[in-house]
Amino acid sequence: MELWKTTFFTVMLLLAVGTGEGQLVENFYSFTCPSVEAIVRQVVTNKISQTFITIPATLRLFFHDCFVEGCDASVMIASPNGDAEKDAPDSLSLAGDGFDTVIKARQAVDAVCPNVVSCADILAIAARDVVVLSGGPNFNVELGRRDGLISQASRVAGNLPEPTFDLNLLNSIFNKNNLSMIDMIALSGAHTVGFSHCSKFSARLYSFNSPSRIDPSLDSSYAQQLIRDCPPNVDPTIAINMDPSTPNAFDNAYYQNLLQGKGLFTSDEVLFTDQISQPTVSDFASSSGDFFAAFATAMVKLGRTGVKTGTDGEIRRDCAAFNS
Repeated sequence: MELWKTTFFTVMLLLAVGTGEGQLVENFYSFTCPSVEAIVRQVVTNKISQTFITIPATLRLFFHDCFVEGCDASVMIASPNGDAEKDAPDSLSLAGDGFDTVIKARQAVDAVCPNVVSCADILAIAARDVVVLSGGPNFNVELGRRDGLISQASRVAGNLPEPTFDLNLLNSIFNKNNLSMIDMIALSGAHTVGFSHCSKFSARLYSFNSPSRIDPSLDSSYAQQLIRDCPPNVDPTIAINMDPSTPNAFDNAYYQNLLQGKGLFTSDEVLFTDQISQPTVSDFASSSGDFFAAFATAMVKLGRTGVKTGTDGEIRRDCAAFNS
């Protein structure tokens, strides 16, 4: 092997081996699997052509993975006992298309570079790609994650933001993962391509503490639209777009909707109704460039959360199962 290749590989390995959080580098696989990002991008492109749900499903899967045990693909594990991370109540609504995207991408990558790239890195790349392919910002993905060795349903509760959270609770749970309020507001913008089930916000329509029983922070016409789409005792599988204006485009319409009282969750609308976060929402609503820049920065920071690198974790042969 030429000296420069040996030196390059050694430097990359040393960069990857670290005990601290976030020991990742761009182009980590330049020597061992240089085409990995192109392979994943092609798989993601194919999946999106089959169903748009691939976009919000993959983004949400990445978020859930990173907020529980760190970005280590622990959310991918399937347990015969139904006690893995994906089996927790807060994870049951994760759409299968996100899992399928990672599994298909892993198969395609392994056909070229077997047992080299972690499922965690593939998920991180795919999350970036669905953003770009739906019109959002491009950014470089730091790589070098190892797949985690723990996936337990009992570890999910309390580690994910809830639709009813106020600003203090949102900031608290994001700060725990080294993400600032601006990061939190930017990442919430992923809801511009998201969807939710009626049960997650029906309390705002039928049992709010107000004379009408409807949350007064909701735009009245938007509230009536939601009531029509989500009548009492509605089929729980019905999905509602979180962005009622441009649900298939990654843009800043989410923030423009918040200014109009059209945030689907309490945790969405509070970003505008709370005076502390309101200026950032107003900025993102008026400047897609500011939103895109903040979102790209926040995604890179999110991707560093609780990562396993070097000799920690493993490179799973099957994303849905530990190696042993």
